Amino acid sequence: MPGRQPDGPMRRGDDQHDGVRDRQFVTALARGLEILRCFRPGRRLLGNGELAARTGLPKPTVSRLTHTLTCLGYLRHLPAQGKYELDHAVLSLGYAVLANLPIRHIARPLMQDLADYANCSVSLAARDRLEMIYLESCRSRSTVSLRLDAGLHMPMLSTSIGRAFLAALPEPERDYFHRQLRERDPAEWRRQQPTLAQSLLDYRECGYCLSLGDWKRNVHGVAAPLLMPDDSDVLVVTVSGPAFSLRRRQLVEDIGPRLLYLVRHLQEEVQRELCREAGPTWLLPDPDPQRDLP
Repeated sequence: MPGRQPDGPMRRGDDQHDGVRDRQFVTALARGLEILRCFRPGRRLLGNGELAARTGLPKPTVSRLTHTLTCLGYLRHLPAQGKYELDHAVLSLGYAVLANLPIRHIARPLMQDLADYANCSVSLAARDRLEMIYLESCRSRSTVSLRLDAGLHMPMLSTSIGRAFLAALPEPERDYFHRQLRERDPAEWRRQQPTLAQSLLDYRECGYCLSLGDWKRNVHGVAAPLLMPDDSDVLVVTVSGPAFSLRRRQLVEDIGPRLLYLVRHLQEEVQRELCREAGPTWLLPDPDPQRDLP
C-alpha cells in the first residue's frame, strides 16, 4: 500500500505490542532501532539519560542497548563526554538503501536540469513515519540555492513535499495520517489546517502542491507526487528555493508545469525499468494452448 500506516514513536507501554498485537514483532530489536533513530542532524552526541528521555525506555534498558549497539559497530562510545555517536556501520546500511533505489539514478539527470533552469534545489523524497526524508537532491550552481542533502528530514504539514504526499493518498489513508498528525501536535495542526486544505484543492486542480513561507518564511516550494507504477510507494519530487527567486507566479505558471512533465517522464522510465526486470513476458508459454482453437 502506498500509504502504509506510520509506525509512531516508541512510547512507554509499547512493550505489549510484542505479545498482544503482533506475535511476530521483536520488541528488543525495535528498541535498538529506536535508539539509533534518536540521532539526527544537530543531535550528534547523546548520553543514556537523553536516550531514555527520548524513547521513554528505562535507563538500564537503554544502557544494555547502547552497549550492544557499540559492540556491533552501530554506535561509538566517547568516554570523555560519557555519550555516544553513530558509527560507520549505520552508514553502510544507509548506503545500501540508496544504492538499491534505481529511481535515484533515473531521476538525477532530469532533476539537475530543472535545478539549473530554476536556480534552485530539486529533491526526491519519501515518507519516514510522520515526516518526509530526502532520498536525492540536486542543486543549481547558484550560490543562493538551498542545501538539502539526502537523509534530511522535513515536516509533513508545512512543506510542499509533505502536502503532496498526503494529497496523493486515497482518502481513508489520508484521514489516518491527518489524525496522527493532529494528535502529535494539535497547535501545528490548527495553524497549518487552512493551507493544508488549499493544498488538496491545488493538487486536484493542478497536480501539485505549494508551500509559500509555511515551513520557513523565506522559502517557497512546489511538489508533485510520483506514484510508483507497481503501487509500492508514493514518492515526491519537490522544487524549492529562496522566496525572492521563486515567486508564486513563477511556481504556478512555469516551474509547476515543468515539474509535472518531469514526474510523468519519471513514471514512464520507472515503468520501462520494471518491464525490463520482469523479462520478455511475450516468450512465456501460453497456459492454455487450446484457448484460441475453434
